[in-house]
Amino acid sequence: MAIFSFGKDGDVKDEKRAGSPPSPQEDVVAGGYTSDEGVTVAEDDLHHMMAIAGAIGTGLIIGTSTGLKFGPGSLLIGYILMGITVYIVMVALGEMGAWLPHKKSFSGYASRFVDPAMGFATGWNYFFKYVIVLPNNLTATGILLQYWLPNLNVSVWIVVFGIAIILLNLIHVSFFGEAEFWMSLVKALVIIMLIFMCLIIALGGGPNHYRTGFWYWQDPGAFAQWFVKIGDVTTEIPGATGRFLGVWACIVQATFAYLGTELVGVAFGETPNPRKNVPRAVNQTLLRIVFFYIAGVLVLGMAVPYNDPLLKQATSKASGLNSPFVIAAKNAGVKNLDAAVNGLLMVFTVSAANSDIYLASRTVWALAKDGQAPEIMHRTNRRGVPIPAVALSSLFCVLGFMNATKDAATVFGYFVSLVTVFGALNWIAVLVSYLAMIRGMKAQGIPRSVMPYRNPLLPYGAYFALAITILVIIFSGYNAFIPKFQIDKFMTSYIGIVVYVGNIFWWKFFKKTKRVKPEEMDLITDRRE
Repeated sequence: MAIFSFGKDGDVKDEKRAGSPPSPQEDVVAGGYTSDEGVTVAEDDLHHMMAIAGAIGTGLIIGTSTGLKFGPGSLLIGYILMGITVYIVMVALGEMGAWLPHKKSFSGYASRFVDPAMGFATGWNYFFKYVIVLPNNLTATGILLQYWLPNLNVSVWIVVFGIAIILLNLIHVSFFGEAEFWMSLVKALVIIMLIFMCLIIALGGGPNHYRTGFWYWQDPGAFAQWFVKIGDVTTEIPGATGRFLGVWACIVQATFAYLGTELVGVAFGETPNPRKNVPRAVNQTLLRIVFFYIAGVLVLGMAVPYNDPLLKQATSKASGLNSPFVIAAKNAGVKNLDAAVNGLLMVFTVSAANSDIYLASRTVWALAKDGQAPEIMHRTNRRGVPIPAVALSSLFCVLGFMNATKDAATVFGYFVSLVTVFGALNWIAVLVSYLAMIRGMKAQGIPRSVMPYRNPLLPYGAYFALAITILVIIFSGYNAFIPKFQIDKFMTSYIGIVVYVGNIFWWKFFKKTKRVKPEEMDLITDRRE
C-alpha cells in the first residue's frame, strides 16, 4: 500500500531520543533509513524501488476479476483513464512539494491553501482510508487461503493474520522498515513474473500450446454487458447502455486499484534536489502505471476471457480463484502453477495489511500532535511506538468479521466501495489545494516559472483530473439503484462523503476557521527557489 524509508541520516535516532515516532509524512522521505549503529539500510535507489512497487495491492491482483468480467476493452479503458488521473494528482503534488515542502502533505496543503477545516477533514479521511482498507486486505488474505481450505471461514484467517501484523507494528520501527522494503521488492518481482506469465500463455507458451493473442477481444469480445446478480436473480442491461455501465464499473474498480500511489508524492518535499529528483520520481510513477497496471490488465485480457466459468465463480463466490492471475495459471495447464501463484499473491495482501496499521496509527498520532485528535493518541513507549494509536487502528480488524454472516466476496465489495470514496476524496484534496495555490500565485503576481519543478500537463490537467474524480465519487454507487434500491451498497458507496463534509463543517464551527483568501495565502514559508 505504501512506501517506507525512515528519515534522513540521524532523523530516526533524534525522534527516538525524544520519545516519539516520526509521523507518516516524516517517514516517507527521499533519503534512507539509518539504524542504531548509523548504518544506512535503505538508500535513495532502494527507496525508489519501493516507490515503484509499494502501492500495488489487492486492487490489481484480486479486484481486476470484477472488472475483467465486463470485457478486456472495458478494463483497459478504465485503467488508462484513471492512470492519467492519478498521474496528474502526482505531478500536482510534485509541483507543490518541490516548491513549498510541507511535512503534513495532503492535510497540510489543504489547511494552507484552502481552509484549515478542509485540512482537518483530510487528515481524518486519510486515517479512515487506511483503517477501512485494513479489514479489506485481511479479507483478501483469507480469500486466497480458501484456495487450499475452501470450507474454513475467512474470519479464522482474519484472527491469525490480524494478531501477527498487530505484533509486527508493536516492534521497533526499524524492523518494520526492513520488512516493508523486502516485501516491496518481492512484490515487484512477483508482478513482473505474473505479467510475463500471462503474456507467454497468450502467445502459446503453455502446455496446451494454445495461442490466444487478442482472440478473446473478438470472441467473446472486448466489451460485455453490465449485469448484477442478487441472490439467484441476474439483471443484465442490454445494448450500448449496458456496455457503457460495464466500462464505468471498470473505471471505479481501477480507482480502487490505484489508491495509495499518491503517497509517493509525500517524499517530494523532502528531496534535496527537486529539479532533478522530483521529475525522476514522477517518471517512476508513470513507469509503474504503464508497466504494472496497464500492461498487467492488457495481458490479463489476452489470457482470460470475460466469460470464463472460473472468472464468473470468482466474482460470485469467494475462493482462492478470485485472482484472474491464478485463473490464467490454472487454464494454462501447468501443474501446481496456480497454487504457487496463489501463494505468492499472499505477499501482497499481508504486506498491505501490515502497512495499513502503520500508516493509520502514525496518521492519528500526527493528528493528536496538532490537537486534532485525543491527546492520548500522541503517547509513545520508550521505543517510540505509539501504542494507543496502534491499538485504535487495530480495532478496525474486527470489521472483517462481517464474513461470519456475509459471503466474503460481498464483504470485500463493501470495503472496496468505502475505500474507493475515501481514497478519491484524498485526490480531490490534493487537486483543490493545487488549484487554490495557483489562484494565490496569480493574485500575488508570482509566475509559475519560479517553481523548481513544472509539469506541462498543469495547471489545466488538474481540472480534468478533478472532474473525473468527482464523477467517480458521485456515480460510484450507481449499482445501488439497479435493479432495485439496495441500502447496503448505497451506504458503503456514499457514507464517506457524509463523513468528510461533516468533518469540514464540524471543525469550522468548533474552530471558527475561514477560507484562505488568494491574496493572503502564505506562499513564502519554506519556499524553494
